[in-house]
Amino acid sequence: MFFIASKVLWWAVSPITLLLLGALLGIGIAGRRPGLGRGLAGICVVALLVFATAPVGALLLRPLEARFPPPPADIKPPYGIIILGGAIVEDVSDAHGQTIFSEGASRLTEAAILARRFPEARIVYTGGSASLISDYNSTEAAEAKKLLVALGVDPQRITIEPRSRNTDENARFSAAMLTPKPDQTWLLVTSAWHIPRSMGLFRKAGFDVVAYPVDYHTFGDNRDWQIKLYPARNLRQFEMGLHEWIGLAAYRAAGKIADWFPAP
Repeated sequence: MFFIASKVLWWAVSPITLLLLGALLGIGIAGRRPGLGRGLAGICVVALLVFATAPVGALLLRPLEARFPPPPADIKPPYGIIILGGAIVEDVSDAHGQTIFSEGASRLTEAAILARRFPEARIVYTGGSASLISDYNSTEAAEAKKLLVALGVDPQRITIEPRSRNTDENARFSAAMLTPKPDQTWLLVTSAWHIPRSMGLFRKAGFDVVAYPVDYHTFGDNRDWQIKLYPARNLRQFEMGLHEWIGLAAYRAAGKIADWFPAP
């Protein structure tokens, strides 16, 4: 139920969608209520312009990405490496017979590097279908395994968890499947902006993992505050950052994580 509610609610309150609808509504009612219609349309258009040009997305994403630093270069070899789903567009990959990446491609490419760096570590990919109507016969995890094998990872090292549809299920299903021991070190590979919520969920599931952030979208310095005329990217970063902060609040309110903003 939580999975369905989160999908439906975000679709309904996605800020860019709401602003576009608000602008259209304002234009539509301008003939009968010119003051209200023009004002509404103007506010929505100005807000879209601000989010498309100002570094609002960086302002939202940077605290998330900086929350958990990468492990030190001399980290001891881990027992296993867990990669969270979200790196592959499964239906397009299936349609074309090749792996098509989404924004989280670094999750898989860095995992392949880690697999080579730590040749004894187990490799676990957790991710089923994120659609409301799941198809477990064609999951992201299965596609990820094919790619990792093609990149040279021994298939005997790879375990997939193909049922999870969101990060909460990633954590719970992985913990149940792997039954980790206290003396085992597991790396958790996911996008840097996604690490705080992921760590909170794995802790709640009783799975002590080490954060390994990848797929950064901010610089971490003054360049983040510069005006960049890349409206599509700026809007996407704004939406990603807002979605993640709302996700943290929703998961904390639902009792799925123990802290509002999990920390190391």
